[in-house]
Amino acid sequence: MTAFAPPEPADIQAAVETALTEDIGQGDVTTRTTVPAGHVMTFDMNTRDDIVVCGLPIALEVLARLAPEAKVEVFAEDGQWAPKGTRLMRMTGTAQGLLSAERTALNFLQKLSGIATLTRRFVDKIDGTGAVLLDTRKTIPGLRGLSKYAVRAGGGTNHRMRLDDGILIKDNHVAVCGGSVGEAVKRAKGADTGLEVRAECDTLDQVREAVEAGADSLLLDNMPPPVLREAVEWVAGRVPLEASGGVKLDTIRAIAETGVNYISVGGITQSAPAVDIGLDLAE
Repeated sequence: MTAFAPPEPADIQAAVETALTEDIGQGDVTTRTTVPAGHVMTFDMNTRDDIVVCGLPIALEVLARLAPEAKVEVFAEDGQWAPKGTRLMRMTGTAQGLLSAERTALNFLQKLSGIATLTRRFVDKIDGTGAVLLDTRKTIPGLRGLSKYAVRAGGGTNHRMRLDDGILIKDNHVAVCGGSVGEAVKRAKGADTGLEVRAECDTLDQVREAVEAGADSLLLDNMPPPVLREAVEWVAGRVPLEASGGVKLDTIRAIAETGVNYISVGGITQSAPAVDIGLDLAE
């Protein structure tokens, strides 16, 4: 398994704090009124789908807050392929704490593993082409850091984390600059921020204009493979090229084979389906 950067501790703390506040409220009334205090039980967390695991450190933080006395054994790691029926962890502790933690811990694991699993499917599709899969800023508000961590766990590469990470000139920026991508690039380069200037191009004419204006890289938006190939041939390696827009599992291979350097897919963070993971009474 390829090494990847872990999640930022601050992202974990903030996400768990918010999630528990919205889920627990004044307390888990159902568990408190039905489960005797001090009653100890053992549960297993098991996969019910074939998944790429992601979110274990976040789930462990949830357990540490609501069941701090629990003994937790972890049998998997983030980024690992886990077929249906894999036991991810076993936890023994007070039933009140474990049951109160169940939903929030599973929510994180199911969502982040869903992103990692879909990312891995896209990465596998372009294996051997030399193209790199990128994510975007299309993330659930408040979960960007963890969502991008899940992309890394799935084998993808992070694009901009925030608006201050780089300059990406989009169509609306071009419109404000009188419809000239070249003018927008010149303004951005002239600001001397020290950041890479990437320009979105919808046509081959814009590709030429942006390169001639000094763009450091180009985002080729919604171009079919034949047009992407033309862009690759004209640019001839002078700047990196990223293909984006409407990329699907059944189209990404053909896009990668045009010779672009990067392919960005907003759907891996925006609309990845959650996977099925359950908390079961240990046998």
